[in-house]
Amino acid sequence: MQNQTSPLILSFGAADPAGAIGVQADLAVFSALSCNGLAVTTALLIGDSARVEDAQDIDPDWVSDQARVVLEDMSMAAFKVGALTNIEQVAAIAEILSDYPDAPLILDPFSSRLPDPADADEAEELLTALRQLLVPQATLLMLSQVELGRLAETWREGAEDTMESDVEHLLALGCEFVLVTGTQAGTPQGETAAPNTLANTLFGADGMISHDAWQHMPGPFLGAGGTLSAAITAFMARGADVPEAVTAAQEYTVGALAHAQRYGMGKFIPNRFFHLHQALPT
Repeated sequence: MQNQTSPLILSFGAADPAGAIGVQADLAVFSALSCNGLAVTTALLIGDSARVEDAQDIDPDWVSDQARVVLEDMSMAAFKVGALTNIEQVAAIAEILSDYPDAPLILDPFSSRLPDPADADEAEELLTALRQLLVPQATLLMLSQVELGRLAETWREGAEDTMESDVEHLLALGCEFVLVTGTQAGTPQGETAAPNTLANTLFGADGMISHDAWQHMPGPFLGAGGTLSAAITAFMARGADVPEAVTAAQEYTVGALAHAQRYGMGKFIPNRFFHLHQALPT
């Protein structure tokens, strides 16, 4: 018998029967990148590759107990937190993670696959709880430019702030890095990049660290963002620093999307094991 040597990662997220998002998708990425994943389920989904028909929240005490029992037995190299569905879950997970400040935390708190709270006040309270309790603990917060705007509405007071000032606000809360996806791509000379090109922009304490342009693929895809954040988590669990992990994870995600598969009648799902399939005999 051998002791566990591959990095262990604990992921908090929904259980998606299609495996497109949530903990099943995270575990696939972790495995593909030579890590071992463990999962704390925060919601049970009913859905296929096209849509989610219903979702059932897991009681916050069950969320907490799932994590505590595992963490009393094993040491984690990194944590990932996906989209959460209620304030009580946010508080429970934030309390747990506060006991493990030395392990990197990748926070990817938005998912277009999960329904937003029906009540607008409830939705704002959830975002406020994320900003106050989890963002300050995050090593890296990943969100799209649109999602950044939604989160910024919880602190803006009518002023039309810029993406850069919103990111600065999040960094001032204690988050070490912010990765904004789907930004407008530009060239080093400040010119607009080629059509159908988007960029992922990484910010740290000293400002913009990288601005990586990628050719937009038509898709439609289900789980592209979660694949990227899970890959970042895996590379960091293996010892990469944040800029290195972001670069490697983007390259991996581009490959997963280029080899995406349509399981049924819905959207394309990233092929997280594309590089392994290429090595198999035909």
